[in-house]
Amino acid sequence: MALEDGPGPVLGGRRAGSSLTGAVLVLHGGKVRSKEPVRPTNFAYLRMLPFAAAVARRAQRNGGGIGGLRLRNRFRGWNGEDADPVADAVWALERIEQRHGPIPVVLLGHSMGGRAALRAAGYPTVTGVVALAPWVPEGEPVAQLHGRSVLIAHGGLDTITDPADSRAYAARAEAEGAEIEYREIPGGKHAMLRDASTWHHLAAEFAVSHLVEHLAAAPH
Repeated sequence: MALEDGPGPVLGGRRAGSSLTGAVLVLHGGKVRSKEPVRPTNFAYLRMLPFAAAVARRAQRNGGGIGGLRLRNRFRGWNGEDADPVADAVWALERIEQRHGPIPVVLLGHSMGGRAALRAAGYPTVTGVVALAPWVPEGEPVAQLHGRSVLIAHGGLDTITDPADSRAYAARAEAEGAEIEYREIPGGKHAMLRDASTWHHLAAEFAVSHLVEHLAAAPH
C-alpha cells in the first residue's frame, strides 16, 4: 500500500531473521484528528508494549513460532476518511506477509487501535482480532469480520469510549458471521492501568490460543 509522503510507520518486534508460523500485531491508540507524528515516547504507543511482551511470554510456551509485533503509526490521529491507522495496519500486514509468507495474524488494538484492528480484519491473512476498549462509532462496518474470531473487551467504568457501543458492535458483528466473545472488565477504565495484568493476560491468552488452534487445524 502506498502511503503519503512524510514519516513512515514502523514495524518492530521479532524480526525477519526469525521464522514465524503466526503473528500478533499490536496497534496503539491515538486521537480523533492529528497529523502529528507518533514518537516512541508517546504514551498511547508505550501503553501497548506490555501487551506485546505478554504475547511473547505466552507464545514461548508453544515453542516460539508465534511472534509479537508492534506497529508505530505515522500520525497520532484517525483523521476522518483518511483512516490513517487502517492504512498503516494494512502496510504492516503486507510487510509481514512479504517477510514470512501468508501466516495467520491476530490484530490486537486499543481504542483507536481497536477500531483500526476491526477495520483491517478483512485482510486475507487476518484470522482473529482483539479489540480493547475500541472506538466504534455508530455505523462502523462489520462485514469484514465474517469468519474471524473476535474478542472485544471493555472496562465497565470507561468514560472515553462507551461499553454500550462495543456491545452493540459485537452484536452486529456476530449477526454478520463473526465468532464473537465480549468481555466487560468490572471497574476497568480506558487507560487499562487498574488491574493491568488482567488486560494483558486476557488479550495475550486469546490471541495466542487462537493462533495455536488455527495452526493445529490447518492442513499440513
